[in-house]
Amino acid sequence: MTASSPRLTRDRPIVRGRAALLIIDVQNGTFSATDKTAKPAFYDAAVSRVIPNIRKLLETFRAARLEVIYTVIEALTSDGRDLSLDYKLSDLRFATGSREAQVLAEIAPEGDEIVLSKSSSSVFNSTTLDYVLRNIGIEDVFVAGFLTDQCIDHAVKDGADLGYYVSCVHDACAAETAARHDAALDCFKGYCRMISTAGVLDLVRGMRG
Repeated sequence: MTASSPRLTRDRPIVRGRAALLIIDVQNGTFSATDKTAKPAFYDAAVSRVIPNIRKLLETFRAARLEVIYTVIEALTSDGRDLSLDYKLSDLRFATGSREAQVLAEIAPEGDEIVLSKSSSSVFNSTTLDYVLRNIGIEDVFVAGFLTDQCIDHAVKDGADLGYYVSCVHDACAAETAARHDAALDCFKGYCRMISTAGVLDLVRGMRG
């Protein structure tokens, strides 16, 4: 960096047409009423915090005509033979076109918002996300969804390595326990801007261009 070069920082304003909201795996197969008993901490976080905050983000990004992209865990096949080994071992076998592979109705895509089916934890490994983002001209990626210590972690780290300014919307993500959520945030905080939903809304309101 020369004396005349601008200082690189994650804490930067966003530019119209250059930012996208990436909502990861908030779908019928990863969240349902059964979680209230099976995974109560996760259920409570999803209902009280994650889903309401994602709805706020969606409303603001849509009003500003910024890009919204969803991912869902979904096999290309009915028997899931194309899924990653890890997903097979974890029994995350959501068949193509199944109800489990659909985004939750509360935050359903609108218009021509992009939905990418992924077959591994890393959205950048098993979808064309990088190709799509570059075609659209995206520089800043705001990540929300499930699970903080798994697919969110992959998206943040891989996105950073691929040259995107990644922001984790920490109160719009959840793991199966609060401890796992907090540990994951602490683990990958060096790869992204940690920001609240309110902080993102302020950035969009102050958007340049």
